[in-house]
Amino acid sequence: MSVTRIATRYAKALIELSQEQGKLEKVHDDMKMLHEAAKNRDLHIFLKSPVIPADKKIAAFKAIFGPKMDELTLTYMNLLANKGREGYLSEISAQFITQYKFLKQITSVKVTTATPMGEDLLSDLRHKLVSSGATTANLDIETAVDPDIIGGFILEFDNKRYDASVSHKLEELKSQFNKNLYIKEF
Repeated sequence: MSVTRIATRYAKALIELSQEQGKLEKVHDDMKMLHEAAKNRDLHIFLKSPVIPADKKIAAFKAIFGPKMDELTLTYMNLLANKGREGYLSEISAQFITQYKFLKQITSVKVTTATPMGEDLLSDLRHKLVSSGATTANLDIETAVDPDIIGGFILEFDNKRYDASVSHKLEELKSQFNKNLYIKEF
C-alpha cells in the first residue's frame, strides 16, 4: 500500500474519532506540533527505525509529548506504534492537517515577495482574494521572502501559481528577444 494511502486512511480515522469526542481543535493543534517535531532528523530516524521496539517508542512518546498532548492523540500514537505504522507519523500528521483544512473550508495561500509584506498590504491581499471568489472566506496566508524575484510577488494556492515577479517578466522578455523574427521558423 502506498504511503499516501496509508496516511490518508489513518488521518481520516483520527479526524472522525476526534469529531465524535469533540476534540477536533485540540487534536489539530497536536498534529501541527507533531508535524513540526517530525522534521527533526533524530526523531525522524527514531520513528523509522525497525530495530527499536514499539514499547520503547511508546515510552518515548509519553516522555516527549505526554504533558503537551491530549490523551486521544497519545493513545492514537500508541496504536500506530503497536501496528508498526509509527514511521508514517509525519505523513499522517500532514494529511490530517490537509483534511482538517478541507473540513473547515480553509484555503492555504503562499505569497512570496522580494521584501517583507506589511499588515495593510496583507489585509488588502486577503480582501481581494476573498472578494474574487477564487478562495474561501477562511484564509491561511503564509508569507515568504525571496530577494531573487527582484520585485512583484508569487501567489500559490489550490495547486495554482500566479507569478507576477519582475524576474519572471525579465525571463519572458529574454525568451522573446532570443527568437529571431526575421528567419522563418520551421
